[in-house]
Amino acid sequence: MNWIKNQKRKKINNLYKSNIPKNLWTKCNSCLNFLYYKELKDNLFVCPVCNYHMYISARYRLKKFLDINSYKEIKINDCSEDFLKFKDLKSYKDRLLFARNKTNENDALVAMYGLLYNIPVVATAFDFYFIGGSMGSIVGSHFILAIKKAIKNKCALISFVASGGARMQESFISLMQMSRTTLALSKIKKKNIPYISVLTNPTMGGVSASIGVLGDLNIAEPKSLIGFTGPRVIKQVSNKRLPKDFQYSEFLIEKGTIDMIINRIDMRYKLACILSKIMNISIINDKNHE
Repeated sequence: MNWIKNQKRKKINNLYKSNIPKNLWTKCNSCLNFLYYKELKDNLFVCPVCNYHMYISARYRLKKFLDINSYKEIKINDCSEDFLKFKDLKSYKDRLLFARNKTNENDALVAMYGLLYNIPVVATAFDFYFIGGSMGSIVGSHFILAIKKAIKNKCALISFVASGGARMQESFISLMQMSRTTLALSKIKKKNIPYISVLTNPTMGGVSASIGVLGDLNIAEPKSLIGFTGPRVIKQVSNKRLPKDFQYSEFLIEKGTIDMIINRIDMRYKLACILSKIMNISIINDKNHE
């Protein structure tokens, strides 16, 4: 009679499945608590139990960071190309197509011009969901386009970085973006325009060595992995025991690598206060900026 019980069990399971909405609950990867998805989203995907900062898409981050209805996207029409006809387990073309369908983005960087508590800013964000937020030719060109916009409008540049580093499928072309973006940032500093870098989890490789640490102010989110090479590789090469929480933001602030650690929920207001002092601009606090 087991087959009768199995049939009944299937019907009961299907009944429960049909009545439970999708994406109602999610689990924190750090404390493993189940969280109500809507509350988590309203909390900018920061766990209310353990303060773990989850991944967040670049576009969603910028829209929540800038004042409501104040932002306009800085678009780049070009898309990454398979210069080297690269192929590993998949071809580079297939990986790009998959990433674009998954994220609805042309590449791993989103840039916007808008207001932050009524202060004009240009803000960029890396999307880690797009091939690990890796920097290729288009990401480099897009970031430089954002710099030009900041220079033209004489407004601050804020960059939210989340990346695994240079994009290996573009080889030396991706490595060239380090020097291109570094040179472009030197131009913005000659104009006395502030550049603030916000390092999120993870920020690694060539992006951390260029865009990531060249800010006039280098800020990090809590418990963010930041470095050039991963701790496992360093341990294997050096054959030494590494300090606890090596390369995490709490360790790096003690060593002077970063200047501040700011919770994602407080990021908008605290960066606005910093910019108001640097640029001698008053911030406006009303319902559109909360």
